[in-house]
Order: sequence, then C-alpha cells, then structure tokens
Amino acid sequence: MELIALGLFAMALSYLIGAIPFGFLIVKLMYRQDIRQLGSGNPGATNVWRCFGKWPGISTLLLDLLKGIIPVLAVNKIFPQYEILPIFCGLAAITGHNWNIFLRGKGGKGVATSAGVFLALMPREFGIALIVFLAVLLISRRVSISSICGAVALVTSVCLFPERYYFRLLAIVASLMILLKHIPNFRRLLKGEEPKVKIS
Repeated sequence: MELIALGLFAMALSYLIGAIPFGFLIVKLMYRQDIRQLGSGNPGATNVWRCFGKWPGISTLLLDLLKGIIPVLAVNKIFPQYEILPIFCGLAAITGHNWNIFLRGKGGKGVATSAGVFLALMPREFGIALIVFLAVLLISRRVSISSICGAVALVTSVCLFPERYYFRLLAIVASLMILLKHIPNFRRLLKGEEPKVKIS
C-alpha cells in the first residue's frame, strides 16, 4: 500500500513538473504578453519561436525537454527496482504539458517533453526519431510535419528493436497524443495554411 502511495505521489509530481508553462512564463516575464493570444495560441516552443524569435523559442524548447528528462531520471534513481514506474511518470509529465492544469487545460503539443522522456528512457530510438525530425524539418520547414514524422519513426524503431512491451506501449501512447494534438495542424496543412518556421 505504501509503495502504491509513493508511486501515485511520484506520478502526480511528474504531472506538475510537466505542467510548468515555460513558454507562457518566458513570454509573460520578458514581453508582458500572453502567448495564448498570439500566433496559433499554443504555449509551446514553436509558437514562441514564431512570435518572438529564435532564443525565446530555443529556451522554451530546452526547458520543455527537461520537463520530460527530470521526472524519469529522478524516479529511476530513487526507485531503480521498479522499471515500469519511470514510464508512468514520463507519461504523466507529457500529460501535464499537453493538458495543463495551470493554464486551464490549455497546453502544448508534447513534442519536446516527449523527446525528453524518450531521451532518458530509450536514447537509441530517440536518436532515430530526432534524425527523421531534423531531416523533414530541413526539407519542409514545418515543425508539425516534422513532429508527426518523428513520432512515426519513434514507434517504428521501438517495434523493430527488441524492447520490452511497456516501452513499446509508451511510444505508441505518446505518439498518439502527439498526433491528436496536431489535428488543427492537419487541417491547416490540407488548406495550405500551415506556416513555416525560420531555421536561421
């Protein structure tokens, strides 16, 4: 019973870490504006980059990445005997980012935070997904297409390599959440209205 309580506490804390709205905070503190009222209205790194430039965008990206890395590594360090707990905590962090309690349910698309989780848990598969993401980004200049392709590459690589079933399940669930959050982008792509991002 005590172990279950500790596990639930770790997941709740992971959710709260994932819910820290770094993009919102950076824009509010630096520019006195609400990122939810600008661009796509998304508080994630891509919209911050489009609206305020490279360095605020990169700062948001790195901080959102850490939101996925820290809970997984911390739980793995504290409870090394429970291999499945970091997976649940990683999923909780992604959920916190996507459906943010501090922003009344408004969150990002979960790409950076998911990347942090998989960097900590499955660096090989993360590396493959990252290469695909960057290659598609250089060609298309659209983060949405790159994120979708990266998610597909992640699931494919996890299924090809001999990973445990719950690692595969995490990859599938996280990728489905990314696809779900990109539904508005799908619609804009079909209409030819999806904006490009400046790399340099």
